[in-house]
Order: sequence, then C-alpha cells, then structure tokens
Amino acid sequence: MKKVGIIMGSDSDLPIIRKATAVLDELCVPYEVHIYSAHRTPVEARDFALSARENGFGVLIAAAGMAAHLAGAIAANTTLPVIGIPCKSSVLDGMDALLSTVMMPTGIPVATVAINGGANAALLAAQIIAVEDKELAQKLNNKRVNDAKVVLEKDADVINNL
Repeated sequence: MKKVGIIMGSDSDLPIIRKATAVLDELCVPYEVHIYSAHRTPVEARDFALSARENGFGVLIAAAGMAAHLAGAIAANTTLPVIGIPCKSSVLDGMDALLSTVMMPTGIPVATVAINGGANAALLAAQIIAVEDKELAQKLNNKRVNDAKVVLEKDADVINNL
C-alpha cells in the first residue's frame, strides 16, 4: 500500500495533524509526518516533494496557516495528489489560509478541505489510495456504514427521549 506523506508548516499545526493520523491509524494506512516550512525550509520541502513518489508515497497532505503556501509549494514539485489543510490562526480565523490554499493557478491543483479539516484530509487521502486497493476501499465503505449507524442511533435516542 502506498504511504501518505503529511507535512505541516509548524508544530502549532500538530493538533490538526493528529486528527488526520487518527483516521489513517483506524484505516491502517501507513504515513510519515514532517515539519517543513514553505518559507523557512523551502529546500527541504522541495526535496521531500520531488522524491515523494520514489519514496513510496501515493498522496501528500500539507497543513499550514496564515499565508499557507505549503500545499502549493509541495504541489509545484510533484505530480502526486496534494491535499491542503488550511489551519486557523489568530489572524482572520483561517480565512487567509483557506484562500491561499484553494486559489492555486491552473496546472498546479491542490485539493482543499475545510479549515482545520484534518480528518477529512486523511479520508480523502485514503480514498485516493483506495482507487487501487480493494481492501482499503472496503474499510472506507465499512466506516461509512458505521458512521451512518451512529447517526441513526442518535436519531432514535432523540426521538425516544423527547
């Protein structure tokens, strides 16, 4: 199975990344996590992206706040799918990061999830890998079935307790 590469611009993004790694752990999807900044360690970020395919990655997740150039910098240096997680900061509630992540130029796409959307980034990464992995596709299907069951149980609980 291909690995998921997870890059965050700062360790302040770690709580959001933990949401992603929890999902990947649940699905038994291998991953690596690194801190590379598009601005402070651009050479390391570029090198990681350039070698990602050869190093067994199938999809990359990049989480960053504020200027949030990390996902775009990674995507500029690989043809692997890149999923951007815009992270909320004390400035503009993450809207700056969202716009920086989603407004990529033609030819360098970045799939973008919600602000602080670590879990959905991991699910999207798993879905991309599952295109060629039937076992993972079944795990994702089972998760959807279980998630629906939880909602319906809560619905029944509300109905019975009103």
